[in-house]
Amino acid sequence: MRDGAAPPEGGGERRAPVSPAVRRLVGRVPVLLIIGGLAFGTAAPPGCTAAPFFAAAPPVAAPLSSLRTTALTALAATLGEIWTVVYRGAAPSRGAAVTEIVLVLAVSLLALALHRVVRAGGRPAAVQEAAAAQRAVLPTPPARLAGFAVAARYRGARAASGTGGDLYAVQDTPHGVRLIVGDVRGKGLPAVASAMTVLGAFREAADQEASLEAVAGRLERALERERERGEGPDRSEDFATALLAELPAGEPSVLRVLNRGHPAPLLLAPDGGLRELLPAEPGLPLGMSAVGDGTGRPDETFFPAGALLLCFTDGVSAARDLFGRSYHPPGRLRGGRFPGPDVLLDTLIEDVTRHTGGEPADDLALLAVQRPMGA
Repeated sequence: MRDGAAPPEGGGERRAPVSPAVRRLVGRVPVLLIIGGLAFGTAAPPGCTAAPFFAAAPPVAAPLSSLRTTALTALAATLGEIWTVVYRGAAPSRGAAVTEIVLVLAVSLLALALHRVVRAGGRPAAVQEAAAAQRAVLPTPPARLAGFAVAARYRGARAASGTGGDLYAVQDTPHGVRLIVGDVRGKGLPAVASAMTVLGAFREAADQEASLEAVAGRLERALERERERGEGPDRSEDFATALLAELPAGEPSVLRVLNRGHPAPLLLAPDGGLRELLPAEPGLPLGMSAVGDGTGRPDETFFPAGALLLCFTDGVSAARDLFGRSYHPPGRLRGGRFPGPDVLLDTLIEDVTRHTGGEPADDLALLAVQRPMGA
């Protein structure tokens, strides 16, 4: 820190966020340690111990992995040590064998405690502020709206680099139930402020405008006004991907979707069938009208009774596992049968968490609507 410079708000130096690439690299180390321990314990002569390999794996997993992954690592390390010293007789004596097993078990328990401490206090103040503001502008929608079952979820990223402007809203209007799921470019409180602008414009335009194209036009103009009033060089490049959908009043089997550069939603049938609603004419993200005429057109499709419409931000489709593989919602959800939107969203979040091995590197915003049977 330069002389005379004020310390960061909240005291202490700000730590750089851990990048997803570093997370993936570190996430592989516990597996390599356990494999190394098994190989060493198998090949080494009696009297040599593999305990350091097994004891190192759980503490490495604890800071950046989920509780489930940390617990599985601890279990694998303990079982690997037991196999090495008991079934192979690698320890020089019974007392040494017990000591090595107790050592690995104790370190594993400490790793679980370390995971709890890191998760409880590891979020920087700036991340907490942005996440709190995000939750404040994303209220829980009603469980039922105009006869449709509705559910929404927001899960913030742990890293400061991941907290962004994810948004969703759903409301009953004179034109039917209308919803939006979007993602504003940028991170932190400026992105949350832009998300609030988009949401405010949507709540007004959804009631007043006769078409989804007109609603999108209102959102674009609101974002452009916000950009003109903003400060800083990056504000001139603000844009937002958005997915607008409409369930017309009196036509429960009709679904209209306007996609402005957003991940395509999924339509899940009661029998496990799944369709990805790719746009026939994709539109540009909101705020990019200067690039060209990319307003797009709504696509109309059949919305069967009992079917679920699932909308999500790219924190889902861009979630990566330890080997860098992206999460693929259509492939993971196809064939699943979900009784309602809450079950669907909870299942999806759990599956993404398993895929990444911990908390997401980016925000997740999810919205699901189900047409009831017989409607």
